[in-house]
Amino acid sequence: MSTPRSAIEAVFPRPAGTPRFGVNYVPSRGWWYSWLDWEPSAMAADLRAVADLGMDHIRIHCLWPVFQANPGHISGTALARLHSLLDLADECGLDVSVTVLNGWLSGFYFRPAWQHGVNLFTDPVAVAAQLDLLAAMAERIAAHPRFLGFDIANEPNVLAHYAGNDITTSEGDAWTRRLLNHCEAIAPGRMHVAGFDHEPWLTDSAPFSREILARTGSATPLHAWIEFTGALKRYGYPSTATHHLGEYLLELAKAFQSDPHRPLWLQEFGAAPQWISEDAVAEFTESFTAAALSCDQLWGVTWWASHDIDRGLAGFADLEYDLGLLTTENQVKPAGRRLATLIDRLRQQPPTPATRTTALLLDDTRAPDWTFAERFFSLVDEGVRPAIVRASHQDDAEHIAERGITKILDL
Repeated sequence: MSTPRSAIEAVFPRPAGTPRFGVNYVPSRGWWYSWLDWEPSAMAADLRAVADLGMDHIRIHCLWPVFQANPGHISGTALARLHSLLDLADECGLDVSVTVLNGWLSGFYFRPAWQHGVNLFTDPVAVAAQLDLLAAMAERIAAHPRFLGFDIANEPNVLAHYAGNDITTSEGDAWTRRLLNHCEAIAPGRMHVAGFDHEPWLTDSAPFSREILARTGSATPLHAWIEFTGALKRYGYPSTATHHLGEYLLELAKAFQSDPHRPLWLQEFGAAPQWISEDAVAEFTESFTAAALSCDQLWGVTWWASHDIDRGLAGFADLEYDLGLLTTENQVKPAGRRLATLIDRLRQQPPTPATRTTALLLDDTRAPDWTFAERFFSLVDEGVRPAIVRASHQDDAEHIAERGITKILDL
């Protein structure tokens, strides 16, 4: 089940055809441990700073053990704070996507203790508890004017690699479909998604099919990290691959969507100065965004992250501390200034997506690895902005025509 694009646009329209711009919110005080040490005044200041950058939405992250420490217990305090956070966002004009089963976040695994030895994707008690948590959240916030929708989990494919969570692709797909259908039933008409990272798209090692990612829920979210995909190590910076990775993943997703008008969401990307220089981070952020904006059907762009992490919090990988557009004191960093200028310009003169009449043919029997991606990047270097078509669709005249494709290359 999926929500029609027209319904999404009616509730959360894109202004004048411009994609929505937002951030993955990381609280400046206490990271997401702030669900426990609640400081609404600090969050209000954070969100005002986010809105001042020109952002119109945030993606937030619930810590699963905090919200559901026991399968039969959902924290009323946490639910009240979730509603309060949406109220704070409303004061700043920000819509909110609520990511629930976290799960996996900023390099840490937050599986609730009661799930020890339990497969969170197939165990009936575990899955029932997940449905209960979503329902309890919907009861509290589904009618809130700033509630964009649920993201069922952050990068759940990562959790599938932990001991005890082994599943088949059919089981992974069934879990994804069941939770997203449940979200639509308890909060109809909202933008419900599953925030998988690049792994299911670029490899066959994750037990979730590309078809389920591209056809279930309200939109197709993409996480396009130049470091974690391996693009930066393989191609260096600057390179066509690092500037156009997001564009490539968005076009790859289109090849698996049955609806050519289904919204796409560039839900996560960013860069740390540990990977490229601080000056390069600002330049990269703008160029990567500009390349993604060449794709049609792009609903929104959501950077990671709003704020740096306080270095007084120990244990995070070094790169995690410096991913913000804002410092922990709400000072705008160079990348944040660059983006604020870009957003203002784009809202005055909305971008025109590239015309993609040429498509690369993707072999259905192989994962779209770097060899295939390099063909895409080489065409970009030649001045061509390609689409991607699966071999199983190349003889579907209606599909090809609806996407505006006139030439298919089997390189």
